[in-house]
Amino acid sequence: MALTLEQLNRASAEQAALMLDGLYEHSPWIAERALAQRPFKSLAQLKYAMCDVLAQAGRQAQLGLIRAHPELAGKAMVSKTLTAESTHEQTQAGLTDCTPEEFAKIQQLNADYNAKFGWPFILAVRGPRGVGLNKRQIIEAFERRLYGHPDFELQECLRNIHRIVEIRLNDKFGVEPTQGQQVWDWQEELSQHSDPGYADKGQLTVTYLSDAHRACAQRISQWMRECGFDEVYTDAVGNVVGRYHPATGRPELASAPSGGSDAHAAGSVGARYLMTGSHYDTVRNGGKYDGRLGIFVPMASVAALHRQGQRLPVGIEVVAFSEEEGQRYRATFLGSGALIGDFKPQWLEQKDADGITMQQAMAHAGLRVDDIAKIQRDPAHYLGFVEVHIEQGPVLNEVNIPLGVVTSINGSVRYLCEVIGTASHAGTTPMDRRRDAACAVAELALYLEQRAAQDGDSVATIGQLQVPNGSINVVPGRCQFSLDLRAPTDAQRDALVRDVLEQLGAICERRGVRYSTELTMSVAAAPSAPAWQARWESAVTDLGVPLFKLPSGAGHDAMKLHEIMPQAMLFVRGENGGISHNPLESTTCDDMQLAIDAFSHLLHQLARQTA
Repeated sequence: MALTLEQLNRASAEQAALMLDGLYEHSPWIAERALAQRPFKSLAQLKYAMCDVLAQAGRQAQLGLIRAHPELAGKAMVSKTLTAESTHEQTQAGLTDCTPEEFAKIQQLNADYNAKFGWPFILAVRGPRGVGLNKRQIIEAFERRLYGHPDFELQECLRNIHRIVEIRLNDKFGVEPTQGQQVWDWQEELSQHSDPGYADKGQLTVTYLSDAHRACAQRISQWMRECGFDEVYTDAVGNVVGRYHPATGRPELASAPSGGSDAHAAGSVGARYLMTGSHYDTVRNGGKYDGRLGIFVPMASVAALHRQGQRLPVGIEVVAFSEEEGQRYRATFLGSGALIGDFKPQWLEQKDADGITMQQAMAHAGLRVDDIAKIQRDPAHYLGFVEVHIEQGPVLNEVNIPLGVVTSINGSVRYLCEVIGTASHAGTTPMDRRRDAACAVAELALYLEQRAAQDGDSVATIGQLQVPNGSINVVPGRCQFSLDLRAPTDAQRDALVRDVLEQLGAICERRGVRYSTELTMSVAAAPSAPAWQARWESAVTDLGVPLFKLPSGAGHDAMKLHEIMPQAMLFVRGENGGISHNPLESTTCDDMQLAIDAFSHLLHQLARQTA
């Protein structure tokens, strides 16, 4: 029979320790120390308590825990001395049924990993979905992590141990994150659609209005209908819109007009809507969760309301934005921008790599350019905008917290720059006579690291750096580079920009070179609306998850909606060090379940406050 939290909270210390026996491999002390923090209001609180015990225990205790774990398909498996839990997990992953070649491969990887790091390779073989990784996925993870830095690998092993414990704890308490699993399945299925040239390589790339993009829109529309949305349509720029009407003042249902203009964009008389959503396009060879998580989490919440026959005093509008990444055309935030009236007509004449204009692509997709102005939203009919998004960074992963409340989306500026010196012979030009353009930029790059670090949460990047027509035996006469400067507030960003440009000028003057800069983008910071941030904070706290607040260094659709209505965001922890814009981008069904629970909690808060 499954355990309950009430049983765990009321049991004696000895009984409670027995209930949690077998979570951490041969290391019962972790659960025993965590039990001192009883009573727990949720499994999430218990999970974090155990993570915190291990974090506070120090490196030697952490190494002892890692070394208490058996190798994958190792000697303990062969001799049948694995714990019952490990036997079940390795069997489910197929490791007890390896071919001789697979077994030899894993044995060699085990030996190489142990030789490099001094501890066994740890992987939660039941995976982020909880149903088990296959042998190919396990071997690929093994090979990739063999090249990791020891400090990172130590933490990655501990994070995988906590994931193993999370799954074992779910088993003990009979918990199944069914909504999180549904969101996982949606994302997996949607990722089957990818642009030509990438699909055949097993890579995910979905650019604006490609065949794969339109297939994604169709699939999202279908799922929205199955979830119980009252209206589902594709608008004039390819956004997929689902509307779940409020309990009172519901408009009569009607199909969206041809071309996708929004007949009910203004909402019903006397009723207001919460807008939410994110984008479904991707970067090239990207991940499955960036943007799409923010579409599927609210869809899962609406589906639950529909199953229960429940309506709220406010309506819910979920928008799957068609374009955010700016990959096919230079029109970043096209989908969300169109909803605030920021669609630039000149974009229509832009051409993609194949010479197809945006206007031609829209016509081919059946979208009517003349309807774009009609989809602009009136903010008076909306309470605000909230967005759920994978973090796209390592912070939540490092602190072992599944959800984070966003305080602000960083303001950013981008420049394209060039330093011009004098090209000269690399062998005959003395070091003190050179006018080396590349060295000037290299000096600036080192300054960027130092200056951004002063603020703690500013970031500065030279993402592009090249010497045009450079030769191995020529002192660089020109160096072209980009600048990307970001900070949580505009004042902090502007101070960073001022210092960097002043330093560039000083470096160039001292080195006898000249420079030029071109501002290519400037986006204001988008601080979270206090009331909406407080709602996210209340939702997270109510789940028993520690409250953790952080700024967003990446741009999001919420930045555009911020221009006309209050907004706030919730971050979900990513796996694999929080990597994003990468095929390794991932999160677990348990963390997604918590995000759905938090979103549903926010909806019910809103319902109480607007009733």
